[in-house]
Amino acid sequence: MVATSWTPVTSQADADALMKLFGGFHDGCIREAHILAQSFVDSGMSMRVASGVDTRIRLLIQRQWKDPSSVELLFAHIDTFHLRPSPENYDSIIYTATMLCRDDMIYWADMGGWTPESPDRDDATWIAAKKLSWRNVSEWMGPDLRYGPGDAEI
Repeated sequence: MVATSWTPVTSQADADALMKLFGGFHDGCIREAHILAQSFVDSGMSMRVASGVDTRIRLLIQRQWKDPSSVELLFAHIDTFHLRPSPENYDSIIYTATMLCRDDMIYWADMGGWTPESPDRDDATWIAAKKLSWRNVSEWMGPDLRYGPGDAEI
């Protein structure tokens, strides 16, 4: 199976449809996250800076269910990205996620019942962005990394 084309999420109905299709992200895990920006420094040491909000994030999420078993989320025009890795001796399983569309923003969190106003909101990994698209990448299962080599060690 080849990755399908991108499907935009532009409303709560779209978000709800993705949540239903992907089982609320139940028994899933974030396999990879890739942050991209259009700003860069070239080989001549000159910096090229984007004129607007240019940060994007790609998330690869796998789960223990089929049809689909893996999706890629592409967030654009990022407002906030909060990463909360699982503490030592805890699992990284997503039991249920949250996806909200409101106030011209799309929110995704790896915690059920999460809201931007929640006092415990930072106990989750969450993203707030102006745009979100997703695609079925069920062929991207297993330990292989899709966004780059994983040979860096600390």
